[in-house]
Amino acid sequence: MADTQVSFIRSARARAAGGVIVLALIAVFAWTVVTAGRESTDDAQVDARISPVAARVSGTVVRVAVDDNQQVDAGTVLVELDQRDYQVAVDKARAELADAEAGALAAQSTVPITSTTAASNVTSARGGMAQAAGGVSAAERELDAARARLTTAQARVREAEANAAKAARDVERLRGLLAKDEISQQQFEATTAAAEAQKAAADSARSQVAEADAGIRVAESKLVQARAGEQQSQAELRTAQTGPSQIAATKARASSAEARVQQARATLAQAELNLQYATVKAPARGVVSKKSVNVGQVVQVGQPLMAIVQVDDVWITANFKETQLKNVRPGQRAAVTVDAYGGRRYSGKVDSIAGATGARFSLLPPENATGNFVKVVQRIPVKIVLDPGQDPEHLLRPGMSVVPTVYTK
Repeated sequence: MADTQVSFIRSARARAAGGVIVLALIAVFAWTVVTAGRESTDDAQVDARISPVAARVSGTVVRVAVDDNQQVDAGTVLVELDQRDYQVAVDKARAELADAEAGALAAQSTVPITSTTAASNVTSARGGMAQAAGGVSAAERELDAARARLTTAQARVREAEANAAKAARDVERLRGLLAKDEISQQQFEATTAAAEAQKAAADSARSQVAEADAGIRVAESKLVQARAGEQQSQAELRTAQTGPSQIAATKARASSAEARVQQARATLAQAELNLQYATVKAPARGVVSKKSVNVGQVVQVGQPLMAIVQVDDVWITANFKETQLKNVRPGQRAAVTVDAYGGRRYSGKVDSIAGATGARFSLLPPENATGNFVKVVQRIPVKIVLDPGQDPEHLLRPGMSVVPTVYTK
């Protein structure tokens, strides 16, 4: 009887163990069927764009218009710096621009004036040159005429002196004949008068020589003056012929003045930008986070002030094992459960697969070529975007842990 009971008990235990094994096999089969065609990981989190807000100019903070975790729109004033120094720079730049524009206007107006003056000077100088050349020719002709008059006067002097000498000899010869009463007194006096006339004619001829000689001196002086005038006209013509160079120099000054205007405009634009930068605005709609600025603080260029988390556009970064990505493709349906909200489910789809593993982007990526190689299953980030309209209250925040499941079939 006892043996029968023992056998029965053993048989019941065997049947129970077999049932457990069958149930386990059924459970494994059911799990395999259920999980077939899907990949899941708990190494995933919510991501969003985070826009750092930094100072673009230095200055003293006079107002902080937002608090931590405050929702702001794009363009909302976040921080105001002291603008007085930048307003002074704008006013100074405007004054310099006005001065440069006035200088450029004056330089431009001198270009046509210089061109007209240069052309007029060339014409006037050429006319003066021609007039001076005519004056030199006239002076030379006058000098030649004076020299001819001198030659004629000298010939007349020689003739008059010869006549006077002959008349004087005739007087002396007749004087002896008068003493012998061989000629009349009247004849002697006539000869004497003729001798006096010849002497006067010789004196007159000599004065004409002196006058002709003085005329030569005057003509030579006029020629010297005419030649000096010609040289002056030549110098004026050479000066006038530098007109193109003067015009080019004037145009260069005008171009330089216009360049100063452009430089002044750029300076004014930069000053106006700096004045705008003194008011720090939100680059996008989001939530203020990591605020580190206070009133009275002196900030420098590039100093971080806060960050704007763009919670309107979030996605999931799922770090799948490389062995899980055999059948994962962009566009496949995905489901996401969020730990923070008791497993609340969100639907979405695979957007893209990263171009490298997370290890390649680490601070110290592994260098397998050293020989110290240990094979480790790598993880590759997969971006999953959620379907629109599932998070109207913006409950999902970057960094939250989630469990995504990608349906590969």
